[in-house]
Amino acid sequence: MTDNTDKFARHSVPSAQFLTIDGERAGQRVDNFLLAFLKGVPKSMIYRIIRKGEVRVNKGRVKPIYRLKEGDVVRVPPVRVSDKAMEAPGRGLLNYLEKSILYEDEGLLVINKPSGVAVHGGSGISYGVIEAMRALRPKQKSIELVHRLDRDTSGCLILTKKRSALRRLHEMLREGRVDKRYLALCKGRWEGGARMVDASLKKNTLRSGERVVEVDPMGKEALSRFIPQQLFKSATLMEIKLFTGRTHQIRVHAAHIHHPIAGDEKYGDRSFDRDMKALGVSRLFLHAQKLRFSWPDEGQTLEVSAPLDPMLARVLERLP
Repeated sequence: MTDNTDKFARHSVPSAQFLTIDGERAGQRVDNFLLAFLKGVPKSMIYRIIRKGEVRVNKGRVKPIYRLKEGDVVRVPPVRVSDKAMEAPGRGLLNYLEKSILYEDEGLLVINKPSGVAVHGGSGISYGVIEAMRALRPKQKSIELVHRLDRDTSGCLILTKKRSALRRLHEMLREGRVDKRYLALCKGRWEGGARMVDASLKKNTLRSGERVVEVDPMGKEALSRFIPQQLFKSATLMEIKLFTGRTHQIRVHAAHIHHPIAGDEKYGDRSFDRDMKALGVSRLFLHAQKLRFSWPDEGQTLEVSAPLDPMLARVLERLP
């Protein structure tokens, strides 16, 4: 596929472009394709130009979920980008991410994402991990996110460098063949052993305009297994295994069973958070600790672990 991605990264798309999809891009949703091609453009703008019919595939309108086929011709309309949207990732973040790489081969990267950094730009955020990694590896044309972590969550994040690797990992995630484990410091002293939480989740918008996720029987199925690791006087260090990947799943499930996560400003307990802040908790205490999956490209079962933030480790040492 011939494109002007690098030119766009410096300016904007000056006129409509017609891009022919090759085998490497086939199978990708048109919204994800545009997010990658129009680097720096807010997500809301991408969906707006699709909805208005400014994006065409083979001269016809499409929905965001349309999956591109080899040979499709995509019309990308002229798009103007504000200076803020074009802001480049800082050298400090680039250096951090370079040092945070936990695993890399020809097809994928696993990094230890820092807390406080979004996985991608949009909604007032100029850039995130994906934009920074593309800036860090400018010759790598196909760096994509495989999954997402909340902005305040740290730990293992998978990115791919080949479309074939992205398709394979998405299939593995859909089939539950990626073992994802998180660490969280939860309110209260846990009683008993491991517990499965089966509570469907639904996105909602409050009157204030704040977006939240709530337990709702009419929502999407969500399964999490909570496994106590270390008991303290008024808190428990928990390992959580995800069986589904819903937005804010661990945070909402933890609050639902009355063991909210320390530092969770949206779903947490204010009194507990004050106590934890006095011990040094200055962020959400949720960390994507470990990933494990079969990786045929390297002929092995891949297991990657991300070390806990030193600040969070010090909190555990101080807890009574």
